[in-house]
Amino acid sequence: MRRALGALAVMMLGLLMAPAAARADSPARADSPARAGSPTRADSPARVALIGVPGLHWHDVNATDTPNLWRLAGQSALGSLSVRAVGRVTCPYDGWLTVSAGVRASVGSRCGFPPALERRDAGAVIPDFNWLWTVRDVEDAGALGEAVHAAGQCTSAVGPGAVLALADRSGRVDRYAPSPDKVTDWSACRVLAVDVDDLIRPYIQADRVADVPEKLSPAQRKAALKAADAKAGAVLSLLPADTSVAVAGLSDHGSEPHLRVAMWRAPGAQGRLLGAASTHRDDMVILPDVTATMLTAAGVAVPPTVIGVPWAPSSAASLQDGTTSLRRADVAGQTIRSIGGLFFTALAVLQVAFYAVAFLLLRRRRGLESVRVAALALASVPVSTYLINLTPWDAAEAPAPALVAGVLVCAGTLTVLALTLPALWSRLRGRPRAAGVLGPSSVVAAVTAAVLLADLLTGTPLQLDSVMGYTGVVGARYYGLGNIPFALLATAVLLVATAVADRLVRVGRRPAAVALVAALGGFAMILDGWPGVGSDFGGVIAFVPGIAVTALLVAGKRVSIVKLGAFCVAGGVLVMGIAYLDHLRPPGSQTHLGRFAGQVIDGTFLPVIMRKLGAMLSTLLSPNLMPIVLAAFAFLVFALLRPGAASAGVLPVAFERAPMLRAGLIGTLVSGVVGMLVNDSGAAVLSMALALAVPLVLSAGIAALAPAPPATPAPVLRPLPTS
Repeated sequence: MRRALGALAVMMLGLLMAPAAARADSPARADSPARAGSPTRADSPARVALIGVPGLHWHDVNATDTPNLWRLAGQSALGSLSVRAVGRVTCPYDGWLTVSAGVRASVGSRCGFPPALERRDAGAVIPDFNWLWTVRDVEDAGALGEAVHAAGQCTSAVGPGAVLALADRSGRVDRYAPSPDKVTDWSACRVLAVDVDDLIRPYIQADRVADVPEKLSPAQRKAALKAADAKAGAVLSLLPADTSVAVAGLSDHGSEPHLRVAMWRAPGAQGRLLGAASTHRDDMVILPDVTATMLTAAGVAVPPTVIGVPWAPSSAASLQDGTTSLRRADVAGQTIRSIGGLFFTALAVLQVAFYAVAFLLLRRRRGLESVRVAALALASVPVSTYLINLTPWDAAEAPAPALVAGVLVCAGTLTVLALTLPALWSRLRGRPRAAGVLGPSSVVAAVTAAVLLADLLTGTPLQLDSVMGYTGVVGARYYGLGNIPFALLATAVLLVATAVADRLVRVGRRPAAVALVAALGGFAMILDGWPGVGSDFGGVIAFVPGIAVTALLVAGKRVSIVKLGAFCVAGGVLVMGIAYLDHLRPPGSQTHLGRFAGQVIDGTFLPVIMRKLGAMLSTLLSPNLMPIVLAAFAFLVFALLRPGAASAGVLPVAFERAPMLRAGLIGTLVSGVVGMLVNDSGAAVLSMALALAVPLVLSAGIAALAPAPPATPAPVLRPLPTS
């Protein structure tokens, strides 16, 4: 957490020093031998062993059922392993292959065990290994074994999965044993992997993982755990004393993804949580990190194609506290994954119903205050999904109901504050009738912006395991600003900025109003795109035109299509500049922004673009997202074109009473539309921008229907009486 609090300062210093560091650490060519050696090496090469236990999660590990693993946990750093590879569920095949490649990899539709191998002297070979993975577009398979052999060391594998992880590009491992009891020399090689498949084997049926969450009964699961623990214990008792040991639950079991076990027994690791720079989390790592960890521990150069980074023990934690928090992390991720679809469906239904009811009531000018309260409540829901993470809802007996109830309570509380704080402030100023048109809406927008900005500056603890954020179980993002939070942040910042700008324009300080929009928007945009803070590529492209259009409108200028296109290009140039600076840093310190800049430089970026384009287009058919977009846009358009019939004229009145509100709304729409086109979340960006902006603008419009407070007359100087 302390690292996250200083993220801006550290990253700015790092980027300023990046060119010199890059020149010192590696030459310009990404494929040169020196470049491959630029990642961190171990100070003194040691033995390293990976014990892969596919399907193992922290709910399995305890002193009774798994005494050997529990004892090892007490000697190790402990973390959650996000095993997300390519598909929703990671099979053991995918897990071992990802360790082999150092990047997320999948074998496609097959989800069985590693292919058959042939014994060769003391070792083994997977026949046609290079061809086998090339036809499946897994070009980096064998990177781990190839790097070990290039360093002049040998590999030792126990079990077929271990062969897949340690095989070089020809499919060869130097030493092989089918099971631990067949190993004759545990010290023959510095790099060792052991396949303990007892937990996953019952779930594999005809090269598929069982399509049920739990195929085994509790008694059968306990028996499988005991067998796996006994095998792991036998390995631990035979390893040389100087061996660093990694235990990884390399895959899912059944049809539901989970966070899995990660343990790291090495000098200085005991009694700590286990994190990595890849996740920017103190207690979470990813599968490709296993590759970098093993190579670094063995003193072998990490190839530049490996996207993982070495595991890093972090904050201190007792065995009991550590395992409890890691179990809760899996519960939180499972809960978010399971209710996410239902939540967005309910949100879409509420939004569409709100616009329909608001249309009917506004036409009749009835129930306006109820519509206003409902609008504020709907707009308060998004930020409440982050605020609830300030509470331990995942420790409740029924976490899903606790989460939903907590979100509703937060939204209700914020709605009450939005309705009361502006009036209270006006009374304190001695102007009880001057609460203002934008007061309640500005409170909701300000809280939303403040929460998301504070979250960015503290390492995004609120977005992790949030229903409108992300989770390690899904594994799409682990830190930074997600696409939905970006939409909410951009909308909130622009609406808050224009609310303050409106007051400045009224007192004749239009230049200050323009500067405020540019400064506040620019600050949020930099945090959004800065590597290691927001790390949001598409968000910067969308934020820049939204800020620029809003500032121009506040300045009283016209916005043309040419100017709008130029602003979008400027956003692209800016984020590519940030990405290039990130790319200049050593590979192990880069974020996905820097890696994308490298792909642009070497011409391999097109598959990334096409994949994101495909993901964006698929969201246009989302039954949860598009109804929000269509309903909100239809309401806006009709309300503006037919104000008397559609909304009792609330929007024109609002724009008349608070002229800068129009600038904020248009800037929000620009950011939302551009964000939809340049982000893989597509319609999610625009739908969430509209879900926040339109209710707040409507609430301001209803407030504008109230008679304006009478102006306070200026004092008149009376002539002095003559004597």
